[in-house]
Amino acid sequence: MNVMGELALIFGVCLVGEGIAALLPVAFPASVIAMVLLMVLLLTGVVKERYLQKATELMMVNMAFFFIPPFVGTLEYAELMKQQAVALLVVAGVTTPLVYLVTAWTVQGCMIWMKRRKKG
Repeated sequence: MNVMGELALIFGVCLVGEGIAALLPVAFPASVIAMVLLMVLLLTGVVKERYLQKATELMMVNMAFFFIPPFVGTLEYAELMKQQAVALLVVAGVTTPLVYLVTAWTVQGCMIWMKRRKKG
């Protein structure tokens, strides 16, 4: 499959996620629905990893480009961010190590689980 087809597949899953989010009676991020849907499609084998390889490599190589619009958007709120600087720093200072710890514990747990699975 070419890159355009792969991107069309990814954006199609995103579009389905948007549709599901619109139908839900509660507010839920369409991007999360699309990620879960894509994960289910990959795990069930409906979509093969190789069908998305070129598009995902393209996105990874150009990842910095995708962060420019959100960064520019935050510049509009520079004054508000200055007023809330202490709160933002506290939240970042608490959540960053917490995320690292949870990630490390999860990786360690997965490694232990995989070792046990190989032995058994």
